[in-house]
Amino acid sequence: MLKYIGRRLLYMLLSLFLIITATFFLMRAAPGGPFSGEKQLPPEIEKNLNEFYGLDRPWYEQYFDYLISIAQWDFGPSFKYKGQTVNDLINNGFPVSFFLGMEALFIAVGLGILLGIIAALNHNKWQDYGAMVFAVMGISVPSFIMASFLQYVLAIKLGLFPVARWESFMHSVLPALALATTPMAFIARLTRSSMLEVLSNDYIRTAKAKGLSKFQITVRHTIRNALLPVVSYLGPLSAQILTGSFVIEKIFGIPGLGSHFVLSISNRDYTTIMGVTVFYGIILLSAMLLVDIAYGLIDPRIKLAGGKKGE
Repeated sequence: MLKYIGRRLLYMLLSLFLIITATFFLMRAAPGGPFSGEKQLPPEIEKNLNEFYGLDRPWYEQYFDYLISIAQWDFGPSFKYKGQTVNDLINNGFPVSFFLGMEALFIAVGLGILLGIIAALNHNKWQDYGAMVFAVMGISVPSFIMASFLQYVLAIKLGLFPVARWESFMHSVLPALALATTPMAFIARLTRSSMLEVLSNDYIRTAKAKGLSKFQITVRHTIRNALLPVVSYLGPLSAQILTGSFVIEKIFGIPGLGSHFVLSISNRDYTTIMGVTVFYGIILLSAMLLVDIAYGLIDPRIKLAGGKKGE
């Protein structure tokens, strides 16, 4: 296990290096600059700003300096947020996005697996059809449409929740539901198809022949093996949800990391774009590592070193 984790950490470092390099050169290749906009600055002021932030130096010096800064966990100053560094923006925005993402993740995983199990155990019955209709609607309806619908029905019409802002737990319910709808529907479909495949295996028929109850067969033999595809999906899903949804945070006025990322793109804030992208990359690679480790814990037959099932 330790040897496998060490090898994966090396792959993570290589992947992170490629992400940093690609982001750096894509930012430099884009036309314009962080100080060019609708309101043109005087040439001497723009020159002084470029000199102050080191943008007038050769690209290779900027590149190697940035690699050293990243190694020291220093993403540099923000060009647009005066007096703040990119680290400050991440430290302020990520806890909000993380809380919202954890809430949405619990909703998506809990309800998604539950709906999938109900649909699989009642195959071709009304419970199955109802769960799958709900899943198709969840996948088909974009998150921003679902967010507007929840705001109109549950907040404006019924007054059960606040419409927007971020002040208490009640303010997080609607954005978490909107953020969880699509992955919940996908997990439900994934769980259903995986459980139907597991239920058709010989060892399930053997368990039924031994007289085990439906509850015992489901809990002890079916769910654990059916969760492997769901676990593989949770890696990128966790990274996506925990770092925040740009659209959902914008609709509900949530001061998360997503809003900073959107504004940094429109403002051409190079350091913020690169810093947040690298931070997202670290979250994604870490989530994928945890998923691979979870594979071995859920199914001990999987050999982590080779990635193949044992006999």
